[in-house]
Amino acid sequence: MEPISVLIVDDHTLFREGLRSLLDSLPETVAVGEAANGQDAIEQADTFQPDIILMDIQMPLINGIEATRRIFSTSPHIGVIMVTMFEDDDSVFAAIRAGAKGYMLKHADQNEILNAIRAVASGQAVFSPGIARRLINYFQALNFSPGGGAKQIYPELTERERQVLELITQGYSNTEIAQKCLLSSKTVRNHVSNIFSKLQVADRTQAIISASHTGIGMN
Repeated sequence: MEPISVLIVDDHTLFREGLRSLLDSLPETVAVGEAANGQDAIEQADTFQPDIILMDIQMPLINGIEATRRIFSTSPHIGVIMVTMFEDDDSVFAAIRAGAKGYMLKHADQNEILNAIRAVASGQAVFSPGIARRLINYFQALNFSPGGGAKQIYPELTERERQVLELITQGYSNTEIAQKCLLSSKTVRNHVSNIFSKLQVADRTQAIISASHTGIGMN
């Protein structure tokens, strides 16, 4: 099995070197490059086509959110994980809308970062606990419940699909959704597939983005 290839993007040399040492110490990951600004990140993403990019937000020339947007527009298969000190709502939702598949804070420990890399490489969306709570609070404010606001926003979804969508926005995996709803894993996969098809999205992150574009403004 090929190791997960990772591009490290951060304008702090010591932080990049620490991440590279961590990745190169494990057989399942390999650092294929480093960039100190958004422009270099875009160019190296195009050159190396890594599986994962660990992306800072505040950088010279082009910031991490704009770099993510440009990379996602040309290489949507690359999983971008924001690794930053910023945890305000504007930064979080801007990163998600730009195409980021994960959002971690820099004080996360090594295991959290490695688990995020593994998860995003396998097609999941990952957020650090504090960020996940922000997303949960936001979507709860939208009244996403089987009989609530989501029913009017997404009339094409069945009641069960709305329930599954709510759990997706709260960060639950398919296995966890199956356990909470007392369904088989296959049934949940079918519901998720139907949701993606009806919302015309490709993955869980895009489903969250779609939900955030319901016309209800953020505070």
